[in-house]
Amino acid sequence: MTDYSYKVRELFDSQFREWKLARDNYQQLDSVMVRAVPFPGYDISVQFNPGRIISSAARVDSKSIEARPCFLCGNNRPPEQRGIPFGENYIILLNPFPIFRRHLTVVSLAHTPQRIEGNLGTMLELARAMPEYVVFYNGPQCGASAPDHLHFQAGNRGFLPIERDLDNLDLCIRVAESGGTELWLWRGYGRGIMTLKGRSPGALEEVFKRFHDRFALRQPDRPEPMLNILAYHTDGQWTVHVIPRRVHRPACYFAEGRERILLSPASVDLGGVFITPREEDFRKITADDIQTILGEVCLDEEELANLTKEIL
Repeated sequence: MTDYSYKVRELFDSQFREWKLARDNYQQLDSVMVRAVPFPGYDISVQFNPGRIISSAARVDSKSIEARPCFLCGNNRPPEQRGIPFGENYIILLNPFPIFRRHLTVVSLAHTPQRIEGNLGTMLELARAMPEYVVFYNGPQCGASAPDHLHFQAGNRGFLPIERDLDNLDLCIRVAESGGTELWLWRGYGRGIMTLKGRSPGALEEVFKRFHDRFALRQPDRPEPMLNILAYHTDGQWTVHVIPRRVHRPACYFAEGRERILLSPASVDLGGVFITPREEDFRKITADDIQTILGEVCLDEEELANLTKEIL
């Protein structure tokens, strides 16, 4: 597998030279406000990033999707946006509305719906090809602002708290191992997360498929079971965080007046960085609010423990 690190660095350099919008938006990350909200054993980072209002407030109902051109299709992308081919079916693009200092979108060349079934292998290949990045997937009802077009995203390593929290053995506990694949579950983390570790992509895909199919039985009316996924590759081993969901957006998203918090959680939020595109929400959100949002959006630890029984 080719290491794409150099190609990606070259992409950022050339896009910053040629594309003013992208260059300006990345420079604006210098003024993004961040604060930490402490919980027992870990922190949640809250970020005020007004550039993310387009994604947070995106209309993703079928009527709205049908009414707009797909902004990930090649003919509709900005003329300044260039990319790097990845295999025969994908292109790596700079994300012009960044959360990370280095933020990528990896787009299918075919206009096909956002689905993870059959595509986790591509995600693992991307993680291995870009070891400096966390690759993540937002399901069609889990934060993807283009649920009609298959894509992944990637951001520079070291940004998401879940990366360092993984090493806290009070929070993340290995519960099973088989054939070199390990299953870890999180305790006292405010959200149910299943973490897989292993060196065999085929084995990881097989375990994930078992979980996916089992979880799909609980959500038969959805286009796919509601999932956010984060993956990265270090020293020959993949780490894959799978975060199953109950709902797309929490009640506070739809509230009115002071009760409203415009926050639509996706992989980055569930990885420990809450993105608030409005300053008022950045300033007022509390630990109780965060706990409530996670409780509404994610499965709890007991539910996930039951779902993952014997999947290895």
